[in-house]
Amino acid sequence: MKIPRFPPLPLATLTAVIITVMLLLSVGMTYFGATWYAAYLEKSITENLPPNALTAYYDLDKGILPDQASLKLLLDNLNVLQEPTDLKVNLSILICGLLSALVCAVIGMFLARQIARPLTELTSAAEGLKSGDFSVSVAASSHGTREVSSLLDTFNALATSLDSMEKRLRFNNMAVAHELRTPLTILQGSLQGMLDGVFPMDRKKISDLLFQVEGLGRIVEDLRTLSLAIGQKLVMERQWIDVAQVVAAVLTSAKPMLDNNKLTLETGLEPAFISVDSPRVRQAVLALLENACRYAADGNWLRCETELLPDESVVIRLLDRGPGFPQGLDAVATNPFWRGDPSRSRATGGTGLGLSVVQAIALAHGGHLEFANREGGGAMVAIHLRPE
Repeated sequence: MKIPRFPPLPLATLTAVIITVMLLLSVGMTYFGATWYAAYLEKSITENLPPNALTAYYDLDKGILPDQASLKLLLDNLNVLQEPTDLKVNLSILICGLLSALVCAVIGMFLARQIARPLTELTSAAEGLKSGDFSVSVAASSHGTREVSSLLDTFNALATSLDSMEKRLRFNNMAVAHELRTPLTILQGSLQGMLDGVFPMDRKKISDLLFQVEGLGRIVEDLRTLSLAIGQKLVMERQWIDVAQVVAAVLTSAKPMLDNNKLTLETGLEPAFISVDSPRVRQAVLALLENACRYAADGNWLRCETELLPDESVVIRLLDRGPGFPQGLDAVATNPFWRGDPSRSRATGGTGLGLSVVQAIALAHGGHLEFANREGGGAMVAIHLRPE
């Protein structure tokens, strides 16, 4: 039979229960100790009484009035023993009270240590966290209070979050180094070759170097956008606009890029008015179009939609007939520098920050980024924007 496990009590309730129990235990121990000693004194006194006085004592205990001589003898003996007996009784009460207080103190210390044990483990884990070990955790305890259990859960969640952030930061540092190494190597080698006279200093070579510089500029701008999002300074000025008109303008400006990638564009732009940061919305839509040109060009089809939902939020949706997303969909927007191309080729991969930037813009508008694979092939990416 499984013993039911009761939920932890609040600290105030548990403290009140322990104090009440300790008080009752202390009073009970003192009472029973003093009562026992009083009975022992009574027995020792009666054993030393003269026979007539003892007979009178038992008669009184039974409710029988003894004769006058026996009663006088009993009172005389009791008067002689009264003061030392009272002293002994008082001493017994004091001693029993001290002993009960000592026992209750020992029990209270034990219970306090049981309650505080999770906090001791938490302190040790916090020291590990302070030293940089983010893999620490504290096991849940059945002896803790509700507040302690909540504190342990919060600490474990914090440690897990820090561990995840530390791993992501480590990955991001390696990814930044990877992204910057190739264009910088090309720039350094080409410029050094020009200085040494190995490469001609013509317009074609300078154009190639400018292309690498533009790639570096895109990486820096995307990193700046993500930094602004972390500092909650990404959306600075909202305006009441029709998102459909903004998207239409972006599609018009991106038409040469779509034509070069042989993408046939369809639109379903319904009027959708909302207060948003217009430049950031354009940036997000353009990033999705660039991703579609890189990954979905083989499908030769792209559809862009805008829709106003009943809750007054707005959705910007892009659908394609490309290869779709890989199995690990969560990594698409949560991991910066993610690329659909496992080889991380710059020709198809871009900076790898596109969807992370789009997600940051959506979150800054109180929304989110939704992505899924379509039935029959292709992908769907939607930007959800919420009003202020």
